Amino acid sequence: MDMHELTRDLHQKNDSKIVLLVADGLGGLPIEQGGPTELEAAHTPHLDELARSGTSGSMIPVAPGITPGSGPGHLGLFGYDPLVYRIGRGALEATGIGIELQAGDVAARCNFCTLAADGTIADRRAGRISTEESVPLVHRLQSINIHGVSVVVEPVKEHRFVVVFRAAGLGDDVRDSDPQALGVPPLDPQPLGPVEDSASARTADAARTFIAAARTILASEKKANGLTMRGFSARPALPPYSEVYGLRAAAIAVYPMYKGLARLVGMEVVGQPATLADQIDLVERNWKAYDFFFVHFKYTDSTGEDGDFAAKVKRIEELNAMVPRIRALRPTVLAVTGDHSTPSRLRTHSWHPVPTLIAAESCRPDACTRFGERDALTGGLGHFEAKYLMPLLLAHAGRLAKFGA
Repeated sequence: MDMHELTRDLHQKNDSKIVLLVADGLGGLPIEQGGPTELEAAHTPHLDELARSGTSGSMIPVAPGITPGSGPGHLGLFGYDPLVYRIGRGALEATGIGIELQAGDVAARCNFCTLAADGTIADRRAGRISTEESVPLVHRLQSINIHGVSVVVEPVKEHRFVVVFRAAGLGDDVRDSDPQALGVPPLDPQPLGPVEDSASARTADAARTFIAAARTILASEKKANGLTMRGFSARPALPPYSEVYGLRAAAIAVYPMYKGLARLVGMEVVGQPATLADQIDLVERNWKAYDFFFVHFKYTDSTGEDGDFAAKVKRIEELNAMVPRIRALRPTVLAVTGDHSTPSRLRTHSWHPVPTLIAAESCRPDACTRFGERDALTGGLGHFEAKYLMPLLLAHAGRLAKFGA
């Protein structure tokens, strides 16, 4: 019996409310040996108060030593074993902006990038160009035609956009073209599976054709004169929240990718917030309509990727300032965590466990007095895998019946 079979058998209805507040890339590292992490350096009185009254721990997103992408990181938070349920970034981005992926579709998440004169990547995100700058460029790429394959090209946000290849006989086992490094050229999309996997080879051919045509269209651009493709993927089959947990679940996110993942697990995406304050407004307005609220905060991750320790500290403090508004709603369970660590020292996702706290009247007290990496290492939740977070939240909300006689 897997965990979903178990929660299907045990979940029970009540009037409890659960809030899962996710600070993307929350975990960090000290800049200097012995110094504070970003979370420890931040002034977080409200999060510290939750840590004192709740239970803390260190959460392993996938497995020890494994660095997760955002998709696997969030699947674990939602209780789906990321080693069992595989989901690509392309499907997340496409679903997040409302594209209904059909059988046989393969989606890719794309970044505009800046290419140097020698064809190497000078900036992987084209200077993080604004959405207003990128949308006209995406519209120009919609003119690309590929023989035998329909192409859907839509803007996402800032430097990101989505390409969906639509035809019979396409596969999604294709290598990313983003080398995730500077000073090297983009990679060539190639099928990753067996030589006989003609379906993925056909997708790789379509991707190469698209990239070549796009390079010609973008050649005169100063910043966004190239692109990379990541996360080639078809729509995955995921059992919905209502079935495995018995929850009416709401997702409140700014970035489309996280809306997409929420939709794929059966959450209802609520509103079109632009700021964290907007997100909390939506929680307040929709409090009676849902049992579970997933609230996603992106900027702890992007500041970490930028290597900006001070900016990540400020973003954590921004998150902390919203905690009283959530607590004023008197949720039965309030959990605060991240989908992975993004230390500004490393400028990328990392394998480090994520500090996690659960605040509920049913919490067993531990010795933690602050919300931070060092305290979390000694907390009552111990070290646990992310896929067990949802059962813990359900248990604290009184939504799991006794197992066995």
